[in-house]
Amino acid sequence: MKLRVLPLAFVAVLAWSCKEKTTEELKPESIKELFADDFLIGTALNNRQIDASPDQADLIAKEFNVLTAENVMKSMLIHPAPDSFNFEYPDKLFALAEKNGQKVHGHTLVWHSQLSPFINEIEDSTAMAEALKAHIEAIAGRYKGKVYSWDVVNEAVEGDGSLRQSVFLKTMGEGYLPFAFKQAALVEPDADLYYNDYSMTGKAKRDGVIKMVKMIQESGAKIDGIGMQGHWHLDSPSLQEIEESIIAYSDLGVKVAITELDIDVLPSPQGVSGAEISQSAELKAELDPYTDGLPEDVSTALAKRYAEIFALFYKHRDKIDRVTFWGVNDGDSWKNGFPVRGRTNYPLLFDRNNGRKAAYEAIMAIER
Repeated sequence: MKLRVLPLAFVAVLAWSCKEKTTEELKPESIKELFADDFLIGTALNNRQIDASPDQADLIAKEFNVLTAENVMKSMLIHPAPDSFNFEYPDKLFALAEKNGQKVHGHTLVWHSQLSPFINEIEDSTAMAEALKAHIEAIAGRYKGKVYSWDVVNEAVEGDGSLRQSVFLKTMGEGYLPFAFKQAALVEPDADLYYNDYSMTGKAKRDGVIKMVKMIQESGAKIDGIGMQGHWHLDSPSLQEIEESIIAYSDLGVKVAITELDIDVLPSPQGVSGAEISQSAELKAELDPYTDGLPEDVSTALAKRYAEIFALFYKHRDKIDRVTFWGVNDGDSWKNGFPVRGRTNYPLLFDRNNGRKAAYEAIMAIER
């Protein structure tokens, strides 16, 4: 049998063509695919996004592999009275996640804000312990085996590092913290249990959180991770502050999650800081400058900021378990109403029509 020898030039072209095809086939088609080997990519959903239009539903399924309930699992909504529960939308969230093959992160079991009125009225330590136990058993118990991770306690530390003077601290002392984690572990032993908070890059608060987590660990309670809320701005916190915090929390022997990520492009009202939802400010024109669309230079700055932040996350992918955006598109974002109601903000990766923004493309292009 006589073998046919192909010209070298043809062989080279064929090899190049195959290489190009292979490279194209391997190119990630979504942000969750880009970081598939590094960390989970999540988003927070409210009722409207759980019941999303087909276009947004497709985007949620394609881009994210873990879902968080932005509001519908918070105490006042899911458990408004001692014997009253509202599981309609939480159940829908779990059904959506199952349909899409996504995980669910539970948010949140113990939080001083958006709290059931009956819990706020408790003044006795024993009664508070019983109420917390019953709440955790009811909520975590309903979704046992279906939750990837839980925010067990949310926002319990002030900016100066002291414990927040919440109704839980006032009735039970600092013991409510390990108590909550122990109760959650009894009900849901297989889920990762997190402490979650905002402004986690400030040194005083970071030191306070580290002290608190060590106290919880020393109590023998299971605590698996720390959620650093990413309600950040174009110029703050610095990359160095974010990196130092990721390392410091990881050194506790726990996982780190970047939670509630959005980058605020609007001016901050005087006297407002962090993400304490009780803050508010008056709507003024100078605080809402982009009602007709985001200027190109600001869009470029936002893209650069996101790219730098995700390059940092990738650098510390051995420490980070999950990165969750707080909303799907700019129109969904709570930043349109906080701390000034009625503004037009642009903090996420998708525009109000679910289109990819320059920030999305910048993340997809980071060097890996």
